Amino acid sequence: MNQEKSDYISPTNASKAYIKTIKDQIIDKQACTLFEDLKWIHLEGVSQNKSELFPIVLTGNGEKVILLHGFDSCFLEYRRLTPFLKKSNRLIIPDLYGFGFCPRSTGNKYGFKYLMKHLNSVLNYFSEDQSIGLIGASMGGALALELARQNPQKINKLLLLSPAGLAGKNPKIPWPLNHFGAYFLSQPFVRKGLCRQAFADPTRSVGPAEEQIASIHLKVPGWQSSLAEFAAQGGVSNCGRPKPTQPLKIILGKHDRIIPENEKKETNSTYSNDIKTATKSGHLPHLEEPRLVAETWRRFQ
Repeated sequence: MNQEKSDYISPTNASKAYIKTIKDQIIDKQACTLFEDLKWIHLEGVSQNKSELFPIVLTGNGEKVILLHGFDSCFLEYRRLTPFLKKSNRLIIPDLYGFGFCPRSTGNKYGFKYLMKHLNSVLNYFSEDQSIGLIGASMGGALALELARQNPQKINKLLLLSPAGLAGKNPKIPWPLNHFGAYFLSQPFVRKGLCRQAFADPTRSVGPAEEQIASIHLKVPGWQSSLAEFAAQGGVSNCGRPKPTQPLKIILGKHDRIIPENEKKETNSTYSNDIKTATKSGHLPHLEEPRLVAETWRRFQ
């Protein structure tokens, strides 16, 4: 029994240890900078493991902004936007619960309501007595909408970047199909294909650095099981309505090949007056046109 206790590595320490092994292998210099700004913070009531810490990048000075990444991604998704925003904003970039470099504890569940529980804890931790801005990309856009609806006094404005999950319904994927799907998503040819599909011009925009970051979190202990549990819970969908009361803008990539056409139509129907098009972007305007995204945020009243 004593030997078992001495060999135990907590999920938080396992995630920290993994990051330590990969930091020196990162190709993208902006990604390296974000790793330097990574903090580990205790959030109340999120995990069954009460000692668990969660990864959150903190950088910049000024008005606070929370940035939410997309499905099966991590905080590194904001590596190109951060330099444009941090001169006048205090940026708070968490890994979503069960994604990125978040520790995965045995017995925890991963799905929409657990993602929201985590995000509400992040918001409560940082909001104090002032409201906070919110930027969400892809699935993070859908989560941003729900977080804003739940916290009309704590969120002051939203910017959604090619938001996904605003319409439709995701079926709950049963065992063992959920694990097979997660395993399939781990395959190198799948990761490479999805990475290329996300950019408007993959020939010009996708190289070893982009492909590395698209897959770098897959070896975090518990990655496959948490993703499978997320699929079993039904994922994130149908979050577009009702519109939140806060001011809102949306940037859609003109060449987005990730969002289904029916969801694009639904988003345009609901938010037509709030939409701006990033003409050189696919699904990732914050990576392909970060200056445009930053300027939109700065001019957002």
